[in-house]
Amino acid sequence: MNNKDYIQFLGAAGTVTGSKYLLSVDGFNVLIDSGMFQGLKELRLLNWVDFPFPPAKIDAVLLTHGHLDHVGYLPRLVKQGFKNPVYCTAPTADLTEIVLKDSAKLQEEDAEHANKYGYSKHKPALPLYDTRDVEKTLPLLNAVEVDKFYKLNDNIGFTYRKNAHIPGAAFIEVDVKGKRIVFSGDIGRPHDPMLVERERPKKADILFTESTYGDRLHPKIPTEKVLKNIINKALERHGPILVSSFAIDRAQDFMYVIHKLVKKGEIPDLPVYLDSPMATQVSKLFLKYPDWLSIDKNVIREVFANVRFVTSIQETFALARDKSPKIVIASSGMMNGGRILHYLEKHLGNSSATFILPGYQAEGTRGRQLADGAHEIKLHGKFFEVKAAVEHVHTMSSHADQRELITWMEKIKNKPERVYIVHGEPRSSDALRVKINYVYGWKCRLPVFLEKDRLPF
Repeated sequence: MNNKDYIQFLGAAGTVTGSKYLLSVDGFNVLIDSGMFQGLKELRLLNWVDFPFPPAKIDAVLLTHGHLDHVGYLPRLVKQGFKNPVYCTAPTADLTEIVLKDSAKLQEEDAEHANKYGYSKHKPALPLYDTRDVEKTLPLLNAVEVDKFYKLNDNIGFTYRKNAHIPGAAFIEVDVKGKRIVFSGDIGRPHDPMLVERERPKKADILFTESTYGDRLHPKIPTEKVLKNIINKALERHGPILVSSFAIDRAQDFMYVIHKLVKKGEIPDLPVYLDSPMATQVSKLFLKYPDWLSIDKNVIREVFANVRFVTSIQETFALARDKSPKIVIASSGMMNGGRILHYLEKHLGNSSATFILPGYQAEGTRGRQLADGAHEIKLHGKFFEVKAAVEHVHTMSSHADQRELITWMEKIKNKPERVYIVHGEPRSSDALRVKINYVYGWKCRLPVFLEKDRLPF
């Protein structure tokens, strides 16, 4: 075993956020994902410490997809000296640009707000990175094709395979010295309503699998039925329906399902607003990359034609003050930033309003607090009592559940030498470990943050 060949877990180990794995082979260093930590304060503080490995010595970055917890640390990495290629699929390259610019803008605004109102312990409060750092990062992005093999050097090559999580999402097959390492990224669900069917690996000598929902199964009830019941129940309260949505894929899913329910006459034809500049930009990408979609572009156009896209913050303020029945889809999905905060301020105490939470809510986020029944929520240094109704939709997750994770692996014919279970809270990861061992007889490891493991080359 070569002491120079190892993997180090620099994020998404024992938690679902901050995805980063350093693969080092004979001194050539590849970082798989460069995600920002989100959620709990102790995790978010990790974004501010110096990167555990010299960024200037990283030879390449491979991105699985364009979510913030997989790409959001890139400008910080560049700020610390990284300047080499970043590889990803074409939609991921576009999404990464959108996500990073949005992230920098929000951080700048948060720092400005904290300095203005003095609620930060830091004097002055500073953004983790700014728009200038993002502009230095974007030229490093290199879009590659799926299902095509690329070489990094004589020992290392990689292939991207579609994963049905969001447009551009892929798992990565990294071939090293005759062995294959599979990095799952975030695994999508079979039969996604908008995305083409996920591919599955056929060989894995070393397997990394996410475990976000490793301890549970998604409800079998159709999302259309769930939303139909929630929306009609909410309308009995005669107030607004406020959807905190992830800008990438989930906002588009909501618009699509609402459109279908209206066409069937199962809910009233309410005004529907998309209040997220980022989600608006992402929606355009759905039309740009039809080969990632399972539905026709004309259907997407029809869906978007029935939604009012909010452009200015003044429109947001006006909508937030309005208590009449309507549906507003606003980011962020876990309520830790974005325009949904304006609706929280105005409507948490409004007993006529209904907030809808989508999918997974990470520990330490406002979405998780509401999902867990919190009676008050802190916003910008103040506490707001929760009088609004809160509905948590579990059927719209873009992450595979335990059964779907197991079936994603079933085409792997060889017995992996190593299986690492990552990107999950400890209970979820351990439950998946037990299930994989029961179904396949594979021994699995649950790595911890900063752990370094030698590879069997």
